[in-house]
Amino acid sequence: MKRMFLLLAVVFSVATATAQQEVSTSEATATSVVVDEVAKSRFLPTTRRVDRNIDRNKFVYKNEVMLGIAASYGTLDVSDSDLMLLVDNINLGVRRASVMPFIAYAYRDNQTVGLRFGYDFIKGDLGNVALNLGSVADMSLSLADIGLRSDNYSWSAFHRNYIGLDRRGIVGVILEAELLVKTGTSSLYTGVGDSRTNTVSKNFAAKLNLNPGLAVYVFPEVCVTVTVGIGGLKYNNVRQYDALGVETGRRDHSALNFKFNLADIQIGIVAHLWNKKK
Repeated sequence: MKRMFLLLAVVFSVATATAQQEVSTSEATATSVVVDEVAKSRFLPTTRRVDRNIDRNKFVYKNEVMLGIAASYGTLDVSDSDLMLLVDNINLGVRRASVMPFIAYAYRDNQTVGLRFGYDFIKGDLGNVALNLGSVADMSLSLADIGLRSDNYSWSAFHRNYIGLDRRGIVGVILEAELLVKTGTSSLYTGVGDSRTNTVSKNFAAKLNLNPGLAVYVFPEVCVTVTVGIGGLKYNNVRQYDALGVETGRRDHSALNFKFNLADIQIGIVAHLWNKKK
C-alpha cells in the first residue's frame, strides 16, 4: 500500500513538472512574438498614402446642364518698313475670328461630356512686299496683290474634367480632350483686274486635341473660362481647284505634336442651368 501511494506521488510530481514546463515554453513563445512585432513596428518603415482631397473640391455638380460659347479674335497690320532689315514696303493685313457654342452635361461631379460647333474665318491681304538680299547675294523678290479668305466649320465631341482649387468651388482647372472634324474652303487670289487669278481649296481636318485651361465663377451660375490648345494628333487633306473647277493638286498631311499654341487661345462664358450648389 505504501509502495502504491509512493508511486502515485512520483507520477503526480512528474506530470506537474511537465505541465509547468509547457506553460513556461508557451509564455516564452508568446513573449517572443510580441517582442518581434514591437521591433518590427519600431524599426521597419511604414508606407502611408497621403490623401490631399483634391477630388472632393466640387466645381461642377452631377446632373448639371451647361450652355457656353467661346470666341477669339485677332488682327495683324504691318506697315513699318523697319520691322525687318531685309523686307521693305510691307502692306499686310490679316484678321481671324472664331466662335464656338457648345452644350455639356455633367454625368458625375467634376466630369462632363459635350458637343461643340465652330466657325472660323480668316482674311488676309498682302498689298505688296519687297525682299532685298543686297549686292552680296544679288537677289531681290517682290510680291503684290495677294489675298486669302478661308471659311471653316467644325464639329467636335469633348470630355472635360474639372479640378476645384478651393473648397468653395470658385476657381478650377480644366483638363479637356477633344475629337474634332473640320471642313471648309479657302480662296487664294493674285493680281488685279483682268489679270486676277483665283485658286480654291477644299479643306478637311480631323484632330484629337488637348485643351487645358482655367475656369472662374463670376456669378453663382456663370463662369468665365480660358483654354489653350497644346496640340495632339491631326490629319489634314487639301484639294486644290482652278477657276474652272478642275482639280489641280492634292496634299495629305498627318502629325503628332505637342506645343503651346498662342493662336489657339479661347475665352468663353458658361451658364449652369441647374442650381445644384444650394
